[in-house]
Amino acid sequence: MSKTASFDTIANSSLFGRFLALLDRALMASARISIRNGDLPRAGL
Repeated sequence: MSKTASFDTIANSSLFGRFLALLDRALMASARISIRNGDLPRAGL
């Protein structure tokens, strides 16, 4: 019997994908606010 553990990567990747989508939405909202205020948006994280 194998002594390694396995886990379902589909659930983890969808959770990771949701996290990235949330992060992307937050960064895009910040960039829109910066542009509206006449500032340059920050690049990256």
